[in-house]
Amino acid sequence: MAFEGLSEKLNNVFKKLKSRGKLTESDVNEAMREVKLALLEADVSYKVVKDFVKKVSERAVGEEVLASLTPAQQVIKIVDEELVSLMGNSNSRINFASKPPTVIMMCGLQGSGKTTHAAKLAKMLKKEGHRPLLAACDIYRPAAINQLQVVGHKADVKVFEMGQIDPVIIAKQALAHAKDYGHDVLIIDTAGRLHVDEALMDELKKIKELTTPDEIMLVVDAMTGQDAVNVAKAFDEAVGITSVLMSKLDSDTRGGAALSVLAVTGKPIKFVGMGEKLDDFEQFHPERMASRILGMGDVLTLIEKAENVMTKQDAEKLSQKFKENTFDMDDLLDQMKQIKRMGSMKSIIGMLPGVSEKIKDADIDDSQLGRIEAIITSMTKAERAKPSIINPSRKKRIAAGSGTRVEDVNRLLKQFDQMQKMMKQFTGKNSKMNLRKARKKLAGMNFDKIAGKGGGDLPF
Repeated sequence: MAFEGLSEKLNNVFKKLKSRGKLTESDVNEAMREVKLALLEADVSYKVVKDFVKKVSERAVGEEVLASLTPAQQVIKIVDEELVSLMGNSNSRINFASKPPTVIMMCGLQGSGKTTHAAKLAKMLKKEGHRPLLAACDIYRPAAINQLQVVGHKADVKVFEMGQIDPVIIAKQALAHAKDYGHDVLIIDTAGRLHVDEALMDELKKIKELTTPDEIMLVVDAMTGQDAVNVAKAFDEAVGITSVLMSKLDSDTRGGAALSVLAVTGKPIKFVGMGEKLDDFEQFHPERMASRILGMGDVLTLIEKAENVMTKQDAEKLSQKFKENTFDMDDLLDQMKQIKRMGSMKSIIGMLPGVSEKIKDADIDDSQLGRIEAIITSMTKAERAKPSIINPSRKKRIAAGSGTRVEDVNRLLKQFDQMQKMMKQFTGKNSKMNLRKARKKLAGMNFDKIAGKGGGDLPF
């Protein structure tokens, strides 16, 4: 995950500040030197780092902060606010046209993930109630049109293509098609190159003149570091981009480009790609990203992810099962599938406040969810409905059928039993009192156990 190195270094700086209690100006200056190094190592632009540290230092050495009862917390608050300011104080939305269709021109270098992210954006817009149309204007890269058709089909979005003719003509016809068939958003997937060149920019300018896009969105690869910022600057000077979509932000990248792009280009990051699946796509929220960087979690994004995989009806049905104490292994299997759709276990747990630091060095094994699925699917219908009937011989059969050990089956059954007992506490006579007890129990759980392979607790 991007920013892990930066997050770790910043947390170490803040730990030192907290351990000193009352702070002096020299303490703050020393901390700012370490913050400066951490940002530079994260591949943030030198000018951006210099301005950032200057702003934080000026605010942090003020009398109000140094005289505070919790000066370290005040410094962290200032760093948080300045990080949000650096990435954009407001959550930028798409510039929708007053008269449909809204035209979004996607541009970027070859290999940035432009075609896939055009489909991701289209899928997200469709979920919001729009009728997007994808236009295949990349006629140069082998199989680019076919790739757009494949991802468009997966996103359940129509793709307009005319083969390998002039992309300017394709864009013109796609716009006419969108108007004729009631598509309120047209997303144009333009061609990319291995580098910024004159031919690429001339083609983009012609498409821009013909379609007058409401949004010119540049897709940049977060893994290219400061090169991503330089690419954004070059495209902006040539065609005038309005926003940035940063792909591969889930990768093992230092993440400095995300902190530099707005300051260098003046153009906001509006969306980020967080994985290979079409649902691994998020609107960029500066305040949430700053919270993640500082190890404070990101509960709002976690809630949104959960809402995307579970409908209101599903939640009500599950709640009813909890109340009636009829939650069985089939229901647990459904929950496992929904968790997998939300992303990796590490990314989910990393969004919980105060937990990300505990697991930063843990090797969380996502295949454990697969093992749970294998164990449950190896049970008969009767065993899933009533796990208490599973005797030693049945356990051996289930273990053999799922390719696991009897100990793994025992562990799953034991934890399922504990889960059912906890559910009874919510529906008992003194449910409010029991709810407080359950919260205390959850608060005391050791999340590190989730990371263990084999011997640790299974992750549910």
